[in-house]
Amino acid sequence: MIEEMREARRAAGWSQQTLAKRLGVDSQSIKRLEKGVGSVRTLVMAMTALDFRLTGLGAGKTLHQQLRATRQRRSISLAELAARTGLSKTTIASLERGDGSVASLLRLLAVLAPRVRRRAPERAYWGQDQKDDRDSRFTPGDFMANIYEAFGDIDIDPCANAASPVIARRRILLDEGGDGLVDDWSGELAFVNPPFSELLKWLRRAHDQWRAGNVKTVVCLVPVRTDSRWFHDTLSADADIYLLQGRVKFLDVSGKAQHTPFSLMLVTLGATPRQKQRYAGLVSGFWLARDDLAIAR
Repeated sequence: MIEEMREARRAAGWSQQTLAKRLGVDSQSIKRLEKGVGSVRTLVMAMTALDFRLTGLGAGKTLHQQLRATRQRRSISLAELAARTGLSKTTIASLERGDGSVASLLRLLAVLAPRVRRRAPERAYWGQDQKDDRDSRFTPGDFMANIYEAFGDIDIDPCANAASPVIARRRILLDEGGDGLVDDWSGELAFVNPPFSELLKWLRRAHDQWRAGNVKTVVCLVPVRTDSRWFHDTLSADADIYLLQGRVKFLDVSGKAQHTPFSLMLVTLGATPRQKQRYAGLVSGFWLARDDLAIAR
């Protein structure tokens, strides 16, 4: 489990320091955690940040609920489990409340759920053989040409990738120790084509940075997913949304283009009427009227 979490962090392109910043802890805590040392509370925080979920446990919304459900499903008493794990009943009860140490949790899982493993993240993916690279997709240059034409030069790309063709004066790159979900944005125009696995996090961040006045205008290219309560209650009140007609051909790491298997939209914050009119004249689709959004809310 600990090794799988380490690999999940690396697969996300995060350093130990980046994960620590996300959790609000020091980097030493992450180093210790990846050695199986630390608190369960820190472990659960890291699991949430990495979208790291477990299979092989009983039902429950939280890890400690799953532990209790697994023990009860197997009809094992606290005393029996204590004898089999070498842990005290108090320690096991603490783990079932969400407290305790990672070392104790690992000893408990070795007996209670020896086949526990990481559950594959739920994702919208491009092809049956491409489930693991859904975030390694980049906005094509011809699509970006219309963005530049309608909205102007991009000052910041907060979730940039070295392989991306997006042209921006400033790019925040995880490989260089940056993190657009932590570092402040700046400039007139931000363009955001976020990792779709963390869509809501990036939309929240874009909205926060725009409301703070750090950027004047934000343009986000995202899947058409409007089911979250936050989208309806908060984002839709401030955003102008353009529904794109047809599918965009994104680029993979090799430069090969492939259509998205889902519809896309632009979510813009602070866009001027002139910018919106320019974009509608360049790209097929339509702007949702604010009245439509109000009715949807």
